[in-house]
Amino acid sequence: MAPEGKAPLDAIASALRQERERAGLSLTEVARRAGVAKSTLSQLEAGTGNPSVETLWALCTALDIQISRLLDPPRPRVQVIRADEGPALHSDRADYQATLVASCPPNARRDVYRIAAEPGPARESQPHPPGVIEHVVLSAGRALIGVTHDPVELGPGDYIAYPGDVAHVFQALEPGTRAVMISEHT
Repeated sequence: MAPEGKAPLDAIASALRQERERAGLSLTEVARRAGVAKSTLSQLEAGTGNPSVETLWALCTALDIQISRLLDPPRPRVQVIRADEGPALHSDRADYQATLVASCPPNARRDVYRIAAEPGPARESQPHPPGVIEHVVLSAGRALIGVTHDPVELGPGDYIAYPGDVAHVFQALEPGTRAVMISEHT
């Protein structure tokens, strides 16, 4: 299916050009690998010509992509979650709320959370599985963040990365402390 507003040849032309550029290959190199004339590939990328299925298969093989990427290329996915939206988890021991912003999709290994915390008892976390690294950017307030035995005081705009596979802590030092945390699973 051609993307909305594009004729099939225009969609194929655009997708071919994008995939060739993504692969970092010249027209000459893709044509050579596919066994087609460079002029044929040039015409296809210009949206002219009438490609056979064999030509498209050869080009896809040369680019190491599925033919569906030419016929129905992936569209950028934009996701917006407003500041007061998303599934929130609350601590029983601290005034701490973690809102899942982006879960880890298959074959990716990270989760993104928006943190809202208030002064009081620290949020103490037990070690996660081996290899987990947490990244935090503090956006407002001040907090002690990091491994339990050696947390670091952060202010707005500060970043910290620490092993999540050891006991760690997040303790707000000012009202309205806010952060973004990325849990990276290696």
